[in-house]
Amino acid sequence: MPLELLREMDEPRLPPWKVLLVDDDADIHQVTKLVLRRFTLDDRPLEFIHAYSGIEAKEKLSTHDDIALVFLDVVMESDDAGLEVARWIRQDLGNHKTRIILRTGQPGQAPEQSVVADYDINDYKEKTELTSQKLFTAVLSALRSYRDIIKIDHAKQLETNYRLGLERVIQSTAVIFQQHTLKTFSNGILQQVLSLLRMNEQSMLVSVRGLTTIQQPESGYQVLAQIGQNQEDTIDPVVREYLDKAIEQQQSIIDGDIFVGYFATSSGAVSLLYLKGARKITELESQLLTIFSYSVSLAFENLSLSQEIIDTQGELIYRLGDVVESRSQEAGNHVRRMSELSYELCLLLGYSEEKAQLLRQAAPMHDIGKIAIPDSVLLKPGKLDADEWETMKNHAAIGHNILAGSKRKILQTAATIAHQHHEKVDGTGYPLGLKGDEISIEARIIAVADVFDALTHERCYKPAWPVEEVIEELKRSKGSHLDAKIVDTLLDNIDVAIEINRKYATE
Repeated sequence: MPLELLREMDEPRLPPWKVLLVDDDADIHQVTKLVLRRFTLDDRPLEFIHAYSGIEAKEKLSTHDDIALVFLDVVMESDDAGLEVARWIRQDLGNHKTRIILRTGQPGQAPEQSVVADYDINDYKEKTELTSQKLFTAVLSALRSYRDIIKIDHAKQLETNYRLGLERVIQSTAVIFQQHTLKTFSNGILQQVLSLLRMNEQSMLVSVRGLTTIQQPESGYQVLAQIGQNQEDTIDPVVREYLDKAIEQQQSIIDGDIFVGYFATSSGAVSLLYLKGARKITELESQLLTIFSYSVSLAFENLSLSQEIIDTQGELIYRLGDVVESRSQEAGNHVRRMSELSYELCLLLGYSEEKAQLLRQAAPMHDIGKIAIPDSVLLKPGKLDADEWETMKNHAAIGHNILAGSKRKILQTAATIAHQHHEKVDGTGYPLGLKGDEISIEARIIAVADVFDALTHERCYKPAWPVEEVIEELKRSKGSHLDAKIVDTLLDNIDVAIEINRKYATE
């Protein structure tokens, strides 16, 4: 990400130097303005603010935090009104940047040596000695001093911000590296960009339109995560032009309030971060985003490699599930519907994306034990007798034995599901007679998804049931066979289950 693309453009002209004139004599105000009317420093003129008493001076200083210089009279509403203002500036206000030039017509009232030392005064002038040239010189010296103090303070603040920024980058990338799926990773990118730019999600939702992370697969763009757009799967033509431009130039681009971050990995994967309505990005923020984008590229690289392994593993699992499905002559795509419905239910129940993905991947192996069940039992069209039923029930323990012992989370989860998916919450299920929470949440979710799919599709021993009858049967099974909370979640989101049936209809 080239730094020059992110640096501030068209820097605004710096404002005038603010000078506060504190004196109860209006003529002093007019003469000072007249003498200094043409004064400039670094192409910045003077802006005069007027106060005619110590009380008024405090009011002005309270509302202006960028006053560079104060010309301060000593005797005003009281003999030491000016000295009280000086003390208040340094001690109560805590302002040690503003330069103070004490101007007095009664030098005996405020001896120079003690005043300069005790009140942190920067210069002391008797009004009778302040010629035009000396006034000009005094202002020049004071403003140069103020300018240098501000520069030093700004440099210290930049150093602090950079250190804190680096800490945020490290924290941000650490969080991103913990994301195990493309969806959670992409959502993580959005949140961390908000953090790096010191914006919270609420202000972004209000002020930013169309913050989107997009990955470019072989055919077009795929929206992975977004904030502030109504349509999830479509990309506005104007947005697409910017995305295409970033792809063509192979770099991040900035155009007004449009920012497109370009992230590429060595394997050729490309992701784009589109931001509309962005405020100007400072040079410090651009440096932090540069470091962040490099870390994002590494994360995408690792995620791509991990995703390839996961996809291959998932394909093998589905094919293995298809073998069992075809042998038992169950409805086509049964394992896919089961997987998708289990995934959705897991998320709707409030579990993490990682847990839901793991359940989706393990679900196809829930009936793996049926491989060892004889055809005479597995394919019998009528009701099984007692011995046949005992043989059929063995598939749960067989499936567990096939999958148990692995150190891989997916196979550990699959082993538990295979073993427990025929348990019932009232304890009358098999093979272990577990009840309630003794049954893993994964197996309880699978049980609901399995019953829903079995009832809504034809099997060798029964026709498909209408959805209305399926709903009634699920209600009857709550608290005895099936977990009541999971059933209620399914019934409250029955349209999700019906859509999965439509998408993965029997082939």
